[in-house]
Amino acid sequence: MTKPTTIDPAEQARFEGLAKLWWDKSGPFWPLHGMNELRTGYIRDQIRHWQGTHADSERPLEGLRILDIGCGGGILSEAIARMGADVHGVDMVGRNIEVARLHAKGQGQGQGQGLSLVYECCTAEALSERGELYDVILNMEVVEHVADLRLFVQSCTQLLKPGGLMMIATINRTLASFLAAIVGAEYVFRWLPRGTHQWRKFPTPTELEDILMEDGMTIVNRTGVRLNPLNRSFRLVPYLGINYILVALKPTCVRQLVSA
Repeated sequence: MTKPTTIDPAEQARFEGLAKLWWDKSGPFWPLHGMNELRTGYIRDQIRHWQGTHADSERPLEGLRILDIGCGGGILSEAIARMGADVHGVDMVGRNIEVARLHAKGQGQGQGQGLSLVYECCTAEALSERGELYDVILNMEVVEHVADLRLFVQSCTQLLKPGGLMMIATINRTLASFLAAIVGAEYVFRWLPRGTHQWRKFPTPTELEDILMEDGMTIVNRTGVRLNPLNRSFRLVPYLGINYILVALKPTCVRQLVSA
């Protein structure tokens, strides 16, 4: 009997071909570089709020074990590790992991060279099977590429410690997202290679929230992300119709789950 998996072979092959371009800020992954400063600040602030700490610090995430699932070439993993977190970056594409490791070493960081940053070619379900646990899970631009959304999210939920946070960033399935992420980004402006995204696989916030709540998670924050195509800048907005981020909290006990 074939074991269920979240890996989509077509998506894996596509990102294998793009792996070497991850750290080219003018290449196909420029949107990730553009979003990185915005979302790292958002991640930091959400974690501070969750912990009840607001004091400024050069290492505000120190002491936290954070999983960057679908880490790609390590753009977000490195930024989060610089804030003091113990980061485990995992990806299903071996070449992406090679790129991430090489870049960290080239910076004199990571893989034992100054930052607590380890990369591994692995899946969420494999991590769950071996009993890994994290304080925070960063699930950024991944859910729209998996083969089984429910299995993937449930596997990630199992990896989260009680009282931990999971943040999911993705693209909504709307007419606006089709025009912006498919027609605009892939065909008109040619910012991304054609076929990077499949509109039918974009999950709506309601679909994701339903899966999360079925697993006992509580949605504690949500925000939209807007791109200004003229200057390629990103900002947080209330509108969730294109890019959005959900923040979900895992209850610390059964009583919290019942009352949520």
